[in-house]
Amino acid sequence: MTNETIPPLRQLLALTLLGCSACSGGGDGTADDEATMSETVVDVFVHNTLSSDEAADGWTLLFDGQTIDQWRGYGRDDMPETWIAENGEMMLQASSGNMDGGDIITVAEYTNFELTFDFKVGPSGNSGVFYRAVETDGKGLWQVSAEYQVLDDPAYPESDDWDPRTHRTGENYDLEAADNRIVHPIGEWNSGRIVARGNTVQHWLNGTMTVEYELYSEKWNGQVEASKFSVEEHYARAPSGSIGLQDHGTPVWYRNMKIRTME
Repeated sequence: MTNETIPPLRQLLALTLLGCSACSGGGDGTADDEATMSETVVDVFVHNTLSSDEAADGWTLLFDGQTIDQWRGYGRDDMPETWIAENGEMMLQASSGNMDGGDIITVAEYTNFELTFDFKVGPSGNSGVFYRAVETDGKGLWQVSAEYQVLDDPAYPESDDWDPRTHRTGENYDLEAADNRIVHPIGEWNSGRIVARGNTVQHWLNGTMTVEYELYSEKWNGQVEASKFSVEEHYARAPSGSIGLQDHGTPVWYRNMKIRTME
């Protein structure tokens, strides 16, 4: 391995190790020392970056930890001021429950894809990740696109007028509940994943598949008919569209958003 083949952060680590070796008298800078040094280089995970294997497999970043120029507001050309990049995280600055700030979508559109992302919520946090979203006049993001629910689950307990099933983190919002979920509490990071290939969609949460559904199947059509989306003619009908993040007026953070397209 030569320095030219070491990614920048690994190269920095390699130089540090080499310097420490020289300081301790452990080497004289010969080729043998360099070979020994290169063998001790280890992969260091850095948020919002791609490994060489991920890049080779076709993954791309939707957020680099510093800028949010791959996103714009749903139904607008600019970015809502409530969304900012801070400390390597895409943050929604909202806590009042007021949803006027605005949902956001990716500039690029996707058909078949695998999307991974980390997220955490604040107290009473409520958000969602949408896919194949196409802007439609007079309709909000939630009215045109299926949703991976992101929620502070304990803050929304079951009541006489509220059934939380199908509305919990990792579920297919308002359509399908998950039998198995591993959820980390508010303030802690969770790992989400959406795989959409043709009409088959999977939601994953912290390494466990929560739901799998077939768009436009008899079962799915029945679920839609029994949901709030029964009156929404455009709901989840587009074969291709943007990835979306919901502003529900409560704090939420995202990072490590990566996507790769599939045939």
